[in-house]
Amino acid sequence: MTKFEDEDFTDAEFRECDLTRARLIGVVMQDAVIDGLVSHLVVNGVEVASFVEAELDRRHPVRLLIRSADVVDLRQAQRRLQADWEKAVELLGQLPEGSAHLQVAGEWSAVETLRHLVFVHDSWFRRCCLGSARRFTALGLAGPQVPDQAEQGLDQTADPSLQDVLAVRHQQALELGTWLARVPPRELSASAPVPSGPGWPPYATDKSVLQCLQVVLNEEREHYGFCVRDLELFRR
Repeated sequence: MTKFEDEDFTDAEFRECDLTRARLIGVVMQDAVIDGLVSHLVVNGVEVASFVEAELDRRHPVRLLIRSADVVDLRQAQRRLQADWEKAVELLGQLPEGSAHLQVAGEWSAVETLRHLVFVHDSWFRRCCLGSARRFTALGLAGPQVPDQAEQGLDQTADPSLQDVLAVRHQQALELGTWLARVPPRELSASAPVPSGPGWPPYATDKSVLQCLQVVLNEEREHYGFCVRDLELFRR
């Protein structure tokens, strides 16, 4: 177990770190930001994660739709998320030229975020919900934890324009919307038809189609929030 004592972490940044069962005792934490998968978080003896989740549901009702197993709710969630991203693209159009490619504090730019969602659609929807073995869209962007990216079709040297990425996103939204319009409820509860052999994600074989779809929708929601948060900084 790593132990830190009398250390000064002012302005420190912990990125992609596993803090499971971490204990912070006698700490000073002012103006801190925690963004990630947080559950059973106890602050000064009070479990606060449930309060945070309830407040997030109040602020973002689409979260409730995404967690639903009802295909009607899931269709509505996809439509709302599409509308949100359309607003984000409108916001981009109001910003100085080149803003779509700017990063904030090392986070993905708007274009990079949209490219990542192209990859999420290919991996978690086409591969896991449809059982497709086709190669991923070349301009998609995966995180560094994804191995063999070139072999799976990703071009790590790609530098597409915003319009190029939006064109792909439009086709993917149509594909998902068409599937949701006719998928029978029993198919959602079935095991994900992940093709055999290597590919991403490698851990989806024990998930249902519904769970894989919810990953796609949650990624859309979360990355929309990240993107708009950063774009708003450009307007100040």
